[in-house]
Amino acid sequence: MAFTLIKLPFDEGALEPFLSRETLAYHHGKHHAAYVNNLNNLIKDTKFESMDLVSIIKNSDGGIFNNSAQVFNHDFYWHCLSGKQTKPSKELENALKRDFGSIETFKEQFTQKALTLFGSGWVWLSIDNNSGKLEIEQTSNADTPLRHGRTPLLTCDVWEHAYYIDYRNARAGYLEKWQEWVNWDFVSGNYNKANILSQSGYSDACYEESELCDYIDTMQATEHVNT
Repeated sequence: MAFTLIKLPFDEGALEPFLSRETLAYHHGKHHAAYVNNLNNLIKDTKFESMDLVSIIKNSDGGIFNNSAQVFNHDFYWHCLSGKQTKPSKELENALKRDFGSIETFKEQFTQKALTLFGSGWVWLSIDNNSGKLEIEQTSNADTPLRHGRTPLLTCDVWEHAYYIDYRNARAGYLEKWQEWVNWDFVSGNYNKANILSQSGYSDACYEESELCDYIDTMQATEHVNT
């Protein structure tokens, strides 16, 4: 299986003035593309060559893990952004209020986690596959909740290459704007399916029929094609 760089789910100018076309050209066209190319080179003639992306992430380490996870993380990140205004579903809104007290408190805590993550990495809203509770977590470098028994619902890339062209080293400015461009339709869909499965007794919603898995399956069928 050879992986290919996904097409952005929006036009390159759709996120302006939050993120410029130049940022997307470098972030998606250079950095993201490099992870895809590196992964293909690293898995060639190995046991990982026939695996899907999530299986590689779950079973690898070193360079193969770093590049496979970064492919997934970036694929997921782009789908978490939208050029149109969206809002959380009622179900997700209620869950955010339940676990964080209010939507505003969630946003404040998420931003604080993103501001205080040392070095490069990601900040996630995820759902614990056993308890169904929402959590905000930091992961360093390429790490992802998929490795830790949690289903990702939303992510923010805080590697410097995600924002340096537009904001230089002002991560706070990037995060302030980022909140306005979240694709809550995607996040809400992830939550609704994962929550249903959690309530049905599944211990690992991410690997059953959650919106995340539907997304991964579709992505693999249409973007990450066999050659």
